[in-house]
Amino acid sequence: MSPHFLPYLVAAWLLLCGLYGAATSKNLVHLIICVAVLQTSTYVLLLAVGYVSGGVAPVFIDAPPGTRAVDPVVQALMLTDVVVEATVIALLLSLAVQAHKRTGSLDPDQLRPLRG
Repeated sequence: MSPHFLPYLVAAWLLLCGLYGAATSKNLVHLIICVAVLQTSTYVLLLAVGYVSGGVAPVFIDAPPGTRAVDPVVQALMLTDVVVEATVIALLLSLAVQAHKRTGSLDPDQLRPLRG
């Protein structure tokens, strides 16, 4: 097997681990951590897509013509993904704190009385 497929396999493994953990979670904090693992798989995928062997930073002022450079769009997506993950995890954790205040439990099965 070629080592070029390894990052894609790692991303798929992280995705599957996060999905399994989210599907079987009995604690809201554990569920939130599994969502973070799911989003981490997108980091690995974006790194695999944007990697250029022998590539340099996409600053072309001092680079000679024909120099291979990494794609700056992938780097921008990576930064956006980090910000989105931090926001989503913070929101989910604040919701878990509020649910714990109202019900005294972090078990998703005990949150049924909160519905409508």
